[in-house]
Amino acid sequence: MKLQSLLALVLVGALVHNAQAQDEQTTRMKTLLAAPARPAESKARDASRKPVETVQFMGIKTGNTVIEMIAVGGWFTEVLSAAVGPTGKVYASNPAFLVKEADEQALHQRLGNVVAVHGPLANSPVQGKGDAALTAQNLHDIFNGFAGQPSGEAPTVEFLKSIYAALKPGGVLGVIDHVGIAGQDNAKLHRMLPQTARDLLIKAGFRIEAESTMLANPADDHTKGVFDPAVRGTTDQFMIRARKPG
Repeated sequence: MKLQSLLALVLVGALVHNAQAQDEQTTRMKTLLAAPARPAESKARDASRKPVETVQFMGIKTGNTVIEMIAVGGWFTEVLSAAVGPTGKVYASNPAFLVKEADEQALHQRLGNVVAVHGPLANSPVQGKGDAALTAQNLHDIFNGFAGQPSGEAPTVEFLKSIYAALKPGGVLGVIDHVGIAGQDNAKLHRMLPQTARDLLIKAGFRIEAESTMLANPADDHTKGVFDPAVRGTTDQFMIRARKPG
């Protein structure tokens, strides 16, 4: 058999394997996210947040170890748990002041493959072991100084560097956030400029690999706060996939 033919067969085999793995993940996610035990209010958010498509854009695979930074109520915790499956692990990180311990324990016990992380990632067992990480609708709060925390470039780059250190070489960080525009009070609106996010990621050592508009909403004019009933749950959002060099 010619070398070119052999390489073609290998390539086709790899493509078929990847497609089958993605189909298996999609089926599992849809089944688990529709399960009766999942709260109705969480299910109601799926249409606008596109969990399956987001996970696959980020390149999160079955069996991965994934870090969720600032998990809060756990909507994405459940999505990531379903995405990695029983052979994977999700480390759900929260500052201690955001933790509702009883709710967190109940969720993690129900999911079965989630570990809570309170405090610095550097002190957690995931350090240097993450295949992927995600922070959704949180980076603006770090940059803007949520709940009286230090704001600006330095603490945000430090936050991103802590994720960088927790990832394996070649690991991926996904960032999703509400789009802000220049000239608005983005701190008050809970938004940030996409270019600010890009700049911060690069300063933390990441390489921007891809961006997606799947959560874009041109009807959002970026002048309303994200909790305004007119845009809550449907804001214009950017999505970035960044990679730690391998």
